[in-house]
Amino acid sequence: MAGPDASPAPKPHPAPATNHGGGLLMPYNGVLPTLGADAYVAPNAVVIGDVVVGDRASIWFNCLIRGDGNYIRIGAETNLQDGTIIHISTRNGPTIIGERVTVGHGAIIHACTIEDDSMIGIGAIVLDKAVVERGAVVAAGAVVPPGKVVKAREMWSGVPAQFTRPTKDSEIKFIARNAAHYIELAGTYLHPERQKRR
Repeated sequence: MAGPDASPAPKPHPAPATNHGGGLLMPYNGVLPTLGADAYVAPNAVVIGDVVVGDRASIWFNCLIRGDGNYIRIGAETNLQDGTIIHISTRNGPTIIGERVTVGHGAIIHACTIEDDSMIGIGAIVLDKAVVERGAVVAAGAVVPPGKVVKAREMWSGVPAQFTRPTKDSEIKFIARNAAHYIELAGTYLHPERQKRR
């Protein structure tokens, strides 16, 4: 996946979703966020400006995704859990989040790159120009400083975050299972008839 300084190939914006869960999609500078097929935005989540959300991604309650001075790209089948904040930097670059990424509750993702199949723990913070490579895990409450690179299949923890150990095969499998779980869960919000009756 390209870093934040790379010039991304232009992608056509998909048509705005009509059944996305009811979250607020707000234009900025004439650019309206766009959502892929079966993407879910919870009713009190807010998505602003130049934001493209991939197919079957989910943005949960109280999230704020603000692409108002640069762009944000969120890959297919990624889940952004409740209370997550994603922003950009006009000076330091966009925010790019890959596919099948789990971002835990209350995380802050700012002007950085999160590659495919990685996980950001509850309450973690990833700052400007940092890169979290594929299959890496940022532990709950960790703060990844500006410009740091969390290498593929490493776990980092602490404040400031530092290498802790390689990720385990069980953790990589958990990331995949969690992505699949959130796709299914979002589907029950988009299609309430799928919800189990007790």
